[in-house]
Amino acid sequence: MTESRFDVIIIGAGLSGIGAAVHLQTRSPGRTYAILEGREAIGGTWDIFRYPGVRSDSDMYTLGYAFKPWTQAKAIADGPAILDYVRETAREHGIEPHIRFGHKVLRAEWSSEDSTWRVEAQQTDGTLVTLSCSFLFLCGGYYSYAGGYMPDYPGVADFQGELVHPQAWPEHLDHAGKTVVVIGSGATAVTLVPEMAETAERVTMLQRSPTYVVSRPAEDAGANWLRTKLPPKLAYSLVRWRNVLFGMYFFRLARKRPAQVKARIIEMVRDQLGPDFDVETHFTPSYNPWDQRLCLVPDSDLFLALKSGKAEVVTDHIETFTPSGLRLRSGRTLEADIVVSATGLNLEVLNGVALSVDGQAVDPSKTLSYKGMMYSDVPNLASAFGYTNASWTLKCDLTCEYVCRLLNHMARTGQTQATPRNLGADIGLEPWLDFSSGYVQRSIDRFPKQGDRAPWKLHQNYALDLMHLRYGRLDDGVMTFSRP
Repeated sequence: MTESRFDVIIIGAGLSGIGAAVHLQTRSPGRTYAILEGREAIGGTWDIFRYPGVRSDSDMYTLGYAFKPWTQAKAIADGPAILDYVRETAREHGIEPHIRFGHKVLRAEWSSEDSTWRVEAQQTDGTLVTLSCSFLFLCGGYYSYAGGYMPDYPGVADFQGELVHPQAWPEHLDHAGKTVVVIGSGATAVTLVPEMAETAERVTMLQRSPTYVVSRPAEDAGANWLRTKLPPKLAYSLVRWRNVLFGMYFFRLARKRPAQVKARIIEMVRDQLGPDFDVETHFTPSYNPWDQRLCLVPDSDLFLALKSGKAEVVTDHIETFTPSGLRLRSGRTLEADIVVSATGLNLEVLNGVALSVDGQAVDPSKTLSYKGMMYSDVPNLASAFGYTNASWTLKCDLTCEYVCRLLNHMARTGQTQATPRNLGADIGLEPWLDFSSGYVQRSIDRFPKQGDRAPWKLHQNYALDLMHLRYGRLDDGVMTFSRP
C-alpha cells in the first residue's frame, strides 16, 4: 500500500467534482488536491447514461457552471453535449492531471490528533492504496453507479424479449421496428418514449400513476438573441438569474396555491393533447406539484409522439410478465419485444464511503446536515448535493464557494479543524429530503437528518443559500474551529 498527502481530496470526476476542482484552483490557489474517480472517464452521470435521447431535465443556464457560460443554441441539452461541456471545462482549467482514474473510494478515517483523513481506495486491478488529506470533499453524486433500481417483477423469468434498465443500456440494442414497453413515468421514461418512437413499431409508457409533465422550448430564443448583443459571460449571467428567479417564483406559487398550479399544468397538457385525450387518467397526479420533481419535455416531443399514434400511455399495474410481454391487473396484455424498466435509481449515502472519526464508525442517519453540505461531529468533510426543485449545479457552485471560504479562513487563522456541532438539544428532526418520490422513500432512512431551523435546515432556495453561503459568518456558533 502506498500513501500520498494532499490538502484536499475530491471524490468523483463528474459535473460536481470538476466544478469543485476549478473553484479550488481559483478561490484557494496553492492548495494541493487530487480527484479520485472510480471509473476510467470524466463525466459521471453524463458518461454513464447512454440510453436513447438522454438529456438534461433542466436548462443549461442553471445546470451549467457559474464560471463557464453555456453557448450552444439548445438550452435543454442532450447528454453528449453536456459531457463535452464537462470535459472541456476540465481541459481548459488543467484539471485532468489531478485525476486518478480507477480509484474507487471504500473508506475514510479521520484522526483528530493530526487533523488528517486517511482515504482507502481500490484500484481497478484490486490493489488497495491509501491517500491522506486535510479536507475531504464528496462530489460523487447521490446514486449507486453499480446499477439502477429493478423491481422483482413476477414472471420475469418467462419473458423471452429483452429487459433493460436505462442505467445499463446495452450498446448494440436495436429497437427499430420493435414493440417497446417503457415502465415508469419519471424524467427517464418521458425522455425515452418519444426518442424510441421515432423508429420503433410502437412504444407504450406503462405507469402506475401519473406525473406532472411540462413542455418548454428546447432553445431559449431570448437567451440566443441576448448572446448576439452582449458579451457571453454577461448574457449568460442575466439569463441564469432570470431562470433562477422564475424557478423560485414557480416553486413558491406551487407551495402556496397548489390547486391553482395543478389546474394550470393539467390545462396546458390538455391544450397539447386535445379534448379527446384522457388527461384525467394519464396526466393528473394525486399529489401536489413539487411533492415530486416535475418532468420537463422539450418542444412537446412526448405529446407529439402520443398524438402521432406511435406512442401511448397506459395507467395500470403489472400483474405478471408473460413470455411475450406483460399482463396487467385490468386484464389487458401488452406485447413487447423490449421492456425498459425506467424505475429509478438506488440512492447511495455519502458516495458509499464508510466513514469513521477517531476510531468510531459514523452512522450517517444519526448525523444532522449542516447547511446541506457538512455533518454534525464530522470534521473537515463536505459533500456536494444539488437542489430537488432546481438545477443541481446551482447548489453545488455555492457549496464549492463555501468550502473554499472555510479552507481560507482556517489557513488565515491557523486552525486545522472545522466541525459542525449540534449544541441545541431541543432541535426538531426532519427527513433530509421532503420528497415523496419512490427512489427517495426507499432509502431516506439511511440518510442524515435535517433540523427544524438554520443552519441545520435545508432551504431549497438559491437566493437564501447565496446570502448564507457566500456572505454569511463562518464562525456562527455552530461551526467549531480548533487546532490539536
